[in-house]
Amino acid sequence: MPFITVGAENSAPIDLYYEDHGSGQPVVLIHGFPFSGATWEKQTNALLAAGYRTITYDRRGFGASSQPGAGYDYDTFAADLSVIMNELDLRDAILVGHSMGTGEVTRYLGTYGSQRVSQAVMLSPIAPFLLKTPDNPEGVDKSLLQGFQQAILQDRFAYLTQFCNAFFNPDQNMGKRVSEEAFRAHWEIGARASGKGTHDCVDAWQEDFRADLPKIDVPVLMMQGDQDRVLPPPSTGLRLGPMLPTSTWMYLQGAPHGIPWTHADEINKAIMDFIGQPAMARP
Repeated sequence: MPFITVGAENSAPIDLYYEDHGSGQPVVLIHGFPFSGATWEKQTNALLAAGYRTITYDRRGFGASSQPGAGYDYDTFAADLSVIMNELDLRDAILVGHSMGTGEVTRYLGTYGSQRVSQAVMLSPIAPFLLKTPDNPEGVDKSLLQGFQQAILQDRFAYLTQFCNAFFNPDQNMGKRVSEEAFRAHWEIGARASGKGTHDCVDAWQEDFRADLPKIDVPVLMMQGDQDRVLPPPSTGLRLGPMLPTSTWMYLQGAPHGIPWTHADEINKAIMDFIGQPAMARP
């Protein structure tokens, strides 16, 4: 199993598990909470068939990566991504993030720039700023996020069931766009995550990305379902689009949060159409 070391905790290295397949232009796929790179299989299969090189990795604390006791913030997550980009010497790369993974895309481009990146895709985005504050009245109440953390501490596995329900909207999609087996597989992937990391990532959701957005100078495709119950569009994607003049916005009618799985055909076609376009000229 391949790993890249991104740091250390006491006497142990912090290693990120990754998979690197195919050849051609590299596409780096960054998974959502609380899952792992394994949840990208419907995209990696399509990208490999189309001649792209695909790189998936498990965020620290998730999947097969190390589970340190700290570092569950977006500055650290973006630094981890930067190590991967540099270690694999990726150039002209396309960053694809889903949900929490869109935070890495945003913070990486805001902090490290686009020297190694030509395009970006954000699916079910978390930006611009999820938390309700006096200057961000469209956000969600902090009490709701604190309730998530309390539920994780009380019974993380019961919380995962609730999260998967919000992720897939099974009342609308079970037996149609998601099977009971796929629902259970996602739950099992989430159950393998660090309990500390699962809890602490809720703090990361509350980070403000508004200062990162003006620094993004590559074309961005954004897609979100209008039935997203995890990251409500009025607090996230519908606000993000106007803040990114380089973006193309696609709204999926009837789609939940977990669109890489439930709407894989639509997602894959949109990504292929988008990344097949010539990159825009930069100033």
